Amino acid sequence: MKKWQITLQRYGIVFVLVAMVIFFGCMSKAFFKFDNIINVARQVSILGIIAVGMTLVMLTGGIDLSVGSIVGLSGVLAATLMATNGVNVILSIIITLVVVTLFGFISGLAITKLDIPPLIATLGVMTMARGVAYIISNGLPIYRIPAMMTALGQGYIAYIPIPVVVMILVFVLGIFLLNKTYFGRYFYAIGGNAEATRLSGINVKRMTLIVYILCSLLSGLAGMILMGRLNSGQPSAGSGLELDVVTAVVLGGVSVSGGEGKMSGVVVGVIIMGVLANGLLLMNVNDYYQMVIKGAVLILAVGFDKIAKRNAGEEMKA
Repeated sequence: MKKWQITLQRYGIVFVLVAMVIFFGCMSKAFFKFDNIINVARQVSILGIIAVGMTLVMLTGGIDLSVGSIVGLSGVLAATLMATNGVNVILSIIITLVVVTLFGFISGLAITKLDIPPLIATLGVMTMARGVAYIISNGLPIYRIPAMMTALGQGYIAYIPIPVVVMILVFVLGIFLLNKTYFGRYFYAIGGNAEATRLSGINVKRMTLIVYILCSLLSGLAGMILMGRLNSGQPSAGSGLELDVVTAVVLGGVSVSGGEGKMSGVVVGVIIMGVLANGLLLMNVNDYYQMVIKGAVLILAVGFDKIAKRNAGEEMKA
């Protein structure tokens, strides 16, 4: 492989981000304003938190389509406990996180014990979680959120939005998990060759179950932050979010086949999705066109991943 091809493969995503920033900065004077930059950071925080969990799942060769529904369920359940039933905020958060991890457990169990493909298993859980959210709320938003929860979504720490601080902490933990622990090595190994990993003595099913639980846990955390930001529990919250998350992760260099990718690349992928959404909004691009563009970005990202893998295989044969 030529030197420029290697450079493009390694840093192409960064070049894309820089080009997008320059383009939108030229198209809109408001793009580089401090308030807009803070707004972009706040917007991508939800996406970033979930992307860490999705990265773990996709490194093992799986996918989790239930994350958007878990976001909606988490916000509705926490809001119901606090606003309707008067449960303590901390206890409500704990109960909510326990409940959403059960949905991750169901996904992992369906995949590891029943051999259901991740796409189908998480699609089923996605429908279940969304249905439970509507049942709990009777299809209506839940208001009267305690100040502590609204602060989680709307507050600041030294001019930095609290959701952004949480996202940074989650990314740091994700990087540490992948680079400094045996668990991270296991996730890469499972995505590279699950059978060889199993024969080496690693409990593949247990590790697979863990990544789906972690993904649901982080989605639940993101859901409560979003609930605080909206100041209400919305049963429809998070609809379609799974597309943005998968796109961000794949853009960040995580292979759809598993076993390849870095959390640092996912950070760039998340920022690209935030910059893209914000830039298109500032340019007054219709929502319907934004959907088309996001879908095209996902196809291009997956296509680039496949082409890169094919070229790498041809280089090895040569």
